[in-house]
Amino acid sequence: MAKEKILSEIKEAEDNARKMVDDGKKRKNDRIASARAEAREIIKQAEVDAQKSAQSAMGSAEESIASDKAKIVENGENEAKVIESSASSRVDEAVELIINEFERTIHA
Repeated sequence: MAKEKILSEIKEAEDNARKMVDDGKKRKNDRIASARAEAREIIKQAEVDAQKSAQSAMGSAEESIASDKAKIVENGENEAKVIESSASSRVDEAVELIINEFERTIHA
């Protein structure tokens, strides 16, 4: 009978060992699944953060471009006013020159 008891205990020990291995595998698989889910969340959050950062950078760039554009337009308008003023002051001179050339051509 002792032999049967020993065999029974060996079988019970094998069953316990099998259960421990199975439990270990299950915990391992659960941890892997949890880590993968966490990694997906981290990636998703990183994509959201990257999108926000890109939008912020685009907004800053658009503001900078709008500011540069306004300065360029203002400088162009100022230069046009200076040219117009210079040209206006020389209209009489230009008209007289044209009339003189016209008269010289007629009298030639």
